[in-house]
Amino acid sequence: MPRNRDRDEEGRARNARPRDGLGRPLPYDAAGVERQPEGIERSPADTVAEAQRLLNDGKPFHAHEVFEDAWKSGPAREEGLWRGLAQLAVGVTHAARGNTTGAASLLRRGADNIEPFAPEASYGIDVAGLCGWARALAGDIDAGRQPASAAAMAPDLRAANPIE
Repeated sequence: MPRNRDRDEEGRARNARPRDGLGRPLPYDAAGVERQPEGIERSPADTVAEAQRLLNDGKPFHAHEVFEDAWKSGPAREEGLWRGLAQLAVGVTHAARGNTTGAASLLRRGADNIEPFAPEASYGIDVAGLCGWARALAGDIDAGRQPASAAAMAPDLRAANPIE
């Protein structure tokens, strides 16, 4: 018997299933974490502030969605910045979920994508500091060391420091 799948008029998945704070699907009857609305156009300052709040709250998956909105709605010349920041947030998500290989890879890829923006100090983001933080966290993860939670891994986007 075919399963009743939650799809829109064009057949795309609606992702109506509740999710936990790290974006993992929960049973349909579970109480999940409120989803981050998608497709919101924010100013760069609002994007950074909202993403920082979500990172601090231990919701890096949700922060990635905020960065993804900026990546999709912003100027093409900034795509690498916002995509790289989204990759850093997904790297933290994977680390918190226990996917160490994916976490380290995404942290390094995100750092590589944002690194060209370091000389500009785009929107007050500490790009050089974030690159150092991401590579240090990836190294710690490779060595079997990582903070206990997503919130403990959260960088300060405006003054990133490697975790201790």
